Amino acid sequence: MASEEELFANIDALLAEEPQLPPPAERARLREAAGITQARLAAALKTTTQTVKNWENGRTEPKSPRLEAYQRLLNGWAAKYPAHPAQVAVPRPELVPETYTGPAVPEAPEAEMARVQAPATPVAPERPVARPRPAAKEAAKPAVDPRFPHGPLAVLDGDGSAYGVDGIVLDCPATTIPELVEWTLRESGLGAAKLNRYGKDSDPLIVLTAAAAVKLGLPERLEGHEQRRSLRLPEDHSVVKQVAKAKWQLTQRGFGPWPRIYRKTQGRERQCVQLAILSWDALDERSWPGVTEMEPADVARVLGIYATRVITPRGSTAVSGLELMTALRPPTKPERDEATGNWVSAYNPGSLGTEPMDPAPPEATPEHPVVVNSSWSGGFLNEEAYQWVRPVDLLTDDECVLPFAVGLDLNTAFLAAAARLVVGLSAPDHFRTPTFNPKTPGSWLVDLSHVELDPRLPSPFTPTGERPTGPAWYQTHTVAYAQELGYNVQPLEAYLRRETGAYLDPWHDRLKNAYVDTLADLGVTRDLDDRAFLAAMEQHKQADPAMAAVLAAIKATVKGGVGKLRERPQGKRYKEGERWPALERPTWRPDIRAAVISKARVNMHRKLNNMAKMTGLFPLAVLSDCVVYPSPGDSPLDFLPYAASGKPQPGGFRLGPTPGLAKLEGVQSMLWAVDLMEKGLNPARHIKGGDAVLDEGE
Repeated sequence: MASEEELFANIDALLAEEPQLPPPAERARLREAAGITQARLAAALKTTTQTVKNWENGRTEPKSPRLEAYQRLLNGWAAKYPAHPAQVAVPRPELVPETYTGPAVPEAPEAEMARVQAPATPVAPERPVARPRPAAKEAAKPAVDPRFPHGPLAVLDGDGSAYGVDGIVLDCPATTIPELVEWTLRESGLGAAKLNRYGKDSDPLIVLTAAAAVKLGLPERLEGHEQRRSLRLPEDHSVVKQVAKAKWQLTQRGFGPWPRIYRKTQGRERQCVQLAILSWDALDERSWPGVTEMEPADVARVLGIYATRVITPRGSTAVSGLELMTALRPPTKPERDEATGNWVSAYNPGSLGTEPMDPAPPEATPEHPVVVNSSWSGGFLNEEAYQWVRPVDLLTDDECVLPFAVGLDLNTAFLAAAARLVVGLSAPDHFRTPTFNPKTPGSWLVDLSHVELDPRLPSPFTPTGERPTGPAWYQTHTVAYAQELGYNVQPLEAYLRRETGAYLDPWHDRLKNAYVDTLADLGVTRDLDDRAFLAAMEQHKQADPAMAAVLAAIKATVKGGVGKLRERPQGKRYKEGERWPALERPTWRPDIRAAVISKARVNMHRKLNNMAKMTGLFPLAVLSDCVVYPSPGDSPLDFLPYAASGKPQPGGFRLGPTPGLAKLEGVQSMLWAVDLMEKGLNPARHIKGGDAVLDEGE
């Protein structure tokens, strides 16, 4: 006869086995007996209504961890609502129809999940009531668009689990790419609302892990000898054929790391899904540090926060930066045709329109058709970020004996420069000997070689910091700064734009909020004093690696978006004078890029000049938005100017978490800095340590 221990061991083994659910019909009966709709149950289990329907008709079965939660719920309902109601008289709650559109559901999904996980002891049934509950603290999020209840994107793993935002997990039954596209559009509830009333909703994004890619018939890696951005599946690959056979189309960039799969719009409904394949290097490590090594749920968290604060990714952060400009300033709007009474597509004021625009010859690149075809030889704008090192013979003995070199970095300097930046919206017009107007955006041919500045400062007019030697082309902000310094300017020629506007304002505002909010999530808030700010910045990346990755992506979006405004031709086959694909975009605007960089460089010089006047300190080197100063201590607090009240002096460098303010980039010895300068190297490039190299914007 078996002992008690053996029997208990056998029972424990049975309990340890995978949970067994009642038959599908019984699942439906129990749910209906409890008065819970499929939609409400789906919200509680963080899945889709269609998935619950599939469980109740036997098409699919839930997987862990929802399997255990679902079984616990069914066990609780089974205790309250036995199969023979006559034996236990239990009042049945009123049913809430699935198409219910009245006041908020009485219990939030979190509350329902708590009920799912509650002990399965019989209690009196609750009756649904049409009154909203007090909102929880965590509920202070943007209202969920009912068309996209599960957020903007999901990360699909090899077991069919699709991890979305806020911890939601969906069941994806797809085994082919066409099935995945159909599921995404019909059942997933993914997508995001448009950012402008005249814009378009963001298409849903499905990110594939390596296991998911292989399951769907894709190679785990996309190999080739070309640049990563040009890699794609060959047209005779089985997956590409599947897509075509199912009447779906790929964009011109084909099936690469960021394939877009679509059908032509029918009515108002877009049919388009964006994919991103992690194992094909869809997420660049420089822009998304550490993300490819994260678990799918964490990848979904990082990308979901980025999508909510910036935009649903459609490619690299540079592509997303450019897409954000158009999403916030759509080129067209609907307008009624007075003659016919029909609604037509009309130009949206303040946007760049729908047609590409050729630049003025000095604003173009040397290989551009407007340059090659006109045999232009009049020179080009050279509005680039600083790369300057002070000549060693201009170092003083007092500077050389200081113990430290301290690097300051301006937060998202290009973003700060984009604020209230007036740019041209129309085509350039040519003028000879015009009167300079600092409010007119454009390119001016002017001689600034007569401007006298302290040689211990870089020239504000050239990226190298060297003094100009004669007439050259400059963007409006550069010429206006010469005027601000008290010098007369007399342009010889100009290419100016009559229609102007602050095109980048909404782009600046959205990215600024994203940057500041993400820093705040990492513990770096605006209310910190300078000492506390420096301490918080020292630890912010360790506070939450996922949020730190979001911050890095936001910064890369700013610089990459500005760089994309003058995207150069790609590939070895390109021949000078040919048009390249980027030229067909209305957002190929090198003049706007020049305006941003010119204003950023002028802003930097203004601070350098004010610092020299207030403190007598001069920089050792500048690289883009990083400047290195000699210092008596190892902190910016040892040399930045403060008033007697303790507040920072206006006009110089100020510490803080908003765009345009400064943070500590790194500290080295003064001997180290001088040694690099003597070798012709830039200390600002390496001040961070580990041979760090700054991303200079493109």
